[in-house]
Amino acid sequence: MQRVLTYMTRRILPLLLLFALAAAACSSVGTTAPEAASSSDASSDGASSDSDSGSDSSGSDSSDSESSQTVDGAEFGLSEELASRTFMWQTDWSNSTINLNELALGIPRADPRDAIPPIDSPQYESPAAAAEWLSPDEPGALVQEDGVVRFFPLSIMTRHEIVNTDFGDTPVAVTYCPLCNTALAFDRRIDGETHRFGVSGLLRLSDMVMWDNLTDSLWQQITGEGIVGQHAGQRLETVSTSIVSFGEFQENFPEGESLSRETGFGIEYGLNPYSGYSSGSGPIGGFFQKELDPRFPALSRVVGVRVGDTEKAYPFDAISSTGVINDAVEDQPVALFWKDGTTDALDQSSIAASQSIGTAVAFDPVVDGQELTFTASGDGFVDDQTGSTWTVLGIATDGELAGSTLETITHRNEFWFAWAGFFGDSGLVFGE
Repeated sequence: MQRVLTYMTRRILPLLLLFALAAAACSSVGTTAPEAASSSDASSDGASSDSDSGSDSSGSDSSDSESSQTVDGAEFGLSEELASRTFMWQTDWSNSTINLNELALGIPRADPRDAIPPIDSPQYESPAAAAEWLSPDEPGALVQEDGVVRFFPLSIMTRHEIVNTDFGDTPVAVTYCPLCNTALAFDRRIDGETHRFGVSGLLRLSDMVMWDNLTDSLWQQITGEGIVGQHAGQRLETVSTSIVSFGEFQENFPEGESLSRETGFGIEYGLNPYSGYSSGSGPIGGFFQKELDPRFPALSRVVGVRVGDTEKAYPFDAISSTGVINDAVEDQPVALFWKDGTTDALDQSSIAASQSIGTAVAFDPVVDGQELTFTASGDGFVDDQTGSTWTVLGIATDGELAGSTLETITHRNEFWFAWAGFFGDSGLVFGE
């Protein structure tokens, strides 16, 4: 009996929670549209509105794409179940970089696209306003581009997974896959056209598969690569993204912006729809079709660093034991900073009350042509070359380099099974 209960807790319940999340999100879409929030409401909440995401948020615009005829995916290896749920898509299933049988259905709907609805008209608020509902240790995606710095609480991102927005002149898709714990942001421009990205409802190796509204091409979130359709083989340009605590964001960027919970979907943010997921023994079985890599526990966390086409994993345990790692990937110097305190968005039902797992951020340690190496010191870091003091977000607060900042390197704080599933055959692992 105990074995049955354990199985239900770790396998069946997460599935039910995922389906319930999609149903709840969809049922609220028709009640209040995000763009219906008035500017007066936004100003009264201290929020600014990003009302133009550069695309039609109501659904697919693929009728304007080069291909006006639907293609039966079953002819190219797509399962009959997926073919029956995607027959109306304009996706060119004949153009693929993967075996189509690797795709799994995550949302059991007639058309699963955007059953988990992206935010297309986000509003933003000051850190002071966000502090009224976010605790200092709550996690979020810190995204920086074109001089704009924003914090995207994972309590919101677990419910929507994609935010289509603009950072200055750059259209950006901020994405988060709860099943893999991967947060990445991408430039939404492809071949000169701005795309709107959505949640396809499909998964590959448990990672979210995105779709774009102009061609219905499918995109792998963890790599940013087009895997099926017109854009198969292309890669989206990444935008600086790190998972950090709200407190660190507020302290380091008091003039920044935080995604407002006034999304128009009527969702109570702060509750974890994947309660207990990160304390399980592994990913949801039906969503991950490979054997688990036994080198580390499946749901232990690593920092996956990408330099060019090279991927390298740094286990959280290795970084936390020293507080900092000075390393190189190919010819690129890398510095990883660690700090305790950030909570687990996928642990307890209340994200604010979840266990602390800490966070790590990967940087390019070259400043003004000089390569720096670092040592953890107190709550910060000191470089060995000038003795300057740095925060976990790569800002020098004291010393010769005070006011300087480190550029992030593309990285993801993700579960080991996800990194190993996509990169384990060719990637590098720190310490091996």
